[in-house]
Amino acid sequence: MVAIKNIFEKIRQGKSGKDSRFMKYIKTLLILLAGIFMGWLFFHKTEDKKNTESTEAPVFKKQIWTCSMDPQVKSDHPGLCPICGMDLVPLESLHPENQDSLSLHLSKEAAALANVETWTVKYLKPEKELSLYGTVVPDEQQVLSQVAHINGRVDKLWINFTGEHINKGQTIAQIYSSELVTAQQELIEAYRNRLQQPDVYKAVRDKLQQWRLTSLQIDKIEKEGVVQNSLEIVSDFAGIITSKKINTGDYITTGTVLFEVSDLSKIWVQFDVYEDDIPFVSINDKIFFTTQAIPGNHFSGNVSFIEPVLNSGSRVSRVRLEINNENGILKPGMFVSGSLKTVLPGNGSKLVIPSSAVLWTGKRSVVYIKLPGTEEPAFNLREIELGPVLGNYYVVNNGLNEGEEIVVNGAFSIDAASQLEGKPNMLNMKNN
Repeated sequence: MVAIKNIFEKIRQGKSGKDSRFMKYIKTLLILLAGIFMGWLFFHKTEDKKNTESTEAPVFKKQIWTCSMDPQVKSDHPGLCPICGMDLVPLESLHPENQDSLSLHLSKEAAALANVETWTVKYLKPEKELSLYGTVVPDEQQVLSQVAHINGRVDKLWINFTGEHINKGQTIAQIYSSELVTAQQELIEAYRNRLQQPDVYKAVRDKLQQWRLTSLQIDKIEKEGVVQNSLEIVSDFAGIITSKKINTGDYITTGTVLFEVSDLSKIWVQFDVYEDDIPFVSINDKIFFTTQAIPGNHFSGNVSFIEPVLNSGSRVSRVRLEINNENGILKPGMFVSGSLKTVLPGNGSKLVIPSSAVLWTGKRSVVYIKLPGTEEPAFNLREIELGPVLGNYYVVNNGLNEGEEIVVNGAFSIDAASQLEGKPNMLNMKNN
């Protein structure tokens, strides 16, 4: 600027006498003016470019449209799904810088059409109601064997079929025994000499009593003094004949089982418990049960025994109830349906989630977590460790915290979208 001022001053004072010198000054002036203009033009454009870049709006990610029922369908414009005919919905419309590479972002419309529902993880008392099925069986402690107490031949049977009820002392058979004939002769002779030989009389009488002859039978032999060729055998027990072992004409020896007798005034009810449910059953737990054979009647009993061995074929263990059945209303062989409300052993509450939230991948179990604080729904996949089953719920041993929100409905749709986006999914937990 000083140089330009000096040139104009020289021109004004007329010191540029010669034309050549004057033209030289004019050229110099024009060059300086051109340089100043070019510099202003360059720096002005740079500043405008910076201002333009600083105020330029961020670029949105291109809108993708998909089907909530068939997430593999993708389109760059709205329309109808070519598979099911439903309206396509926006898949995502978030700013790229706000998207997490491991998270799946959905629009609110897409989440609604996919019926995405969530559930808040919380501590609950691990209660469970077991549905059990079983049968009524005789009490093994009340199943008795009626045996023969002397050798002989069965001449007549008074009990002819199973299921028949007998009383203690009731005549059940008539037998012939050579040993019994000899013992009767000894008794008659000892009875006659009972005053002179009381010890012999007592010994003979005791032998007949050991053969289970009743006092009335022995007294009759003594009074009549006549040897009987056959004698009646009476029952030692009362109950139902559950098994008949002999027939008329059979030869029997001491200890031969004649009948099996069951006292059904007490019975057992046995339930099958699958191995997953065994930890929930304890001694003295009360089980309520019914049977279709007696509609309208409800029964209950306490668990008295749990089989320590699991059946390798059916994968069940049996639990037993001991029930009083004096009226005989419950009969062996009846099917029963039971219900047991129980609590998982241990102290305190457990983290519990609905079973519908869990996606199984073979060895792993995973859930989708809804991310908090996002304008539109966003979800992350997480592997968890499950504990026992509580009906429609699972106990969570590891992987979740109280208060987290998990997807309980629509998880498969979210996982399908994750697979299409190349993000972690139930088939590939790694970040693609």
